[in-house]
Amino acid sequence: MDSPFGRLPELPFVIPFGVLILALLLWRLRARGRFSVARAAVALALAVYAAGIAANTVFPIYLRLPETDEPWTPGLALQPFHDYEVVDAVTNVIVFLPAGILLALVLARPVWWNVAIAIVAASLSIELIQLAMQALFHAGHIADVNDVIFNVVGGLAGYGILRLLMLSRWCARIIDLFHWSDPVTVAGTP
Repeated sequence: MDSPFGRLPELPFVIPFGVLILALLLWRLRARGRFSVARAAVALALAVYAAGIAANTVFPIYLRLPETDEPWTPGLALQPFHDYEVVDAVTNVIVFLPAGILLALVLARPVWWNVAIAIVAASLSIELIQLAMQALFHAGHIADVNDVIFNVVGGLAGYGILRLLMLSRWCARIIDLFHWSDPVTVAGTP
């Protein structure tokens, strides 16, 4: 049955997006001579993760609104911690845990501030895309500064979990198989 709002389906957009991300990541691995099955698995995980984030943050997109006397105004929340529910904060933290782990594996210098910069950039991009989709297509998400804050918290928590795992030499050796740059040092030892 057709939606009265003309809702765009997610899959025809997010599947090619995920495939494009995967292709770019695999190309990057090959170009740097760092290709391995473990690193390709990280590329696949990051591509699927990015497609899932796009599907859940950009969509739904509606081509038309129901008849109403109220004008459509895009939602934008710029006041931190105002009218923001705890469940939304926890959800954003949990959803961005994998981002901190995956980005730390792909970045050339996986220090916390590089991971934080990448997560801030990704999160701001999501919020700006949400705002643009609202203005252009009546999308169903509000661009919210709180989302950026809790996405960064989640991403840094994921990075912290990875770093804690790397304190164990055994875990560090396994993690290094998946890491895209040179082996990472464990607690100051090569």
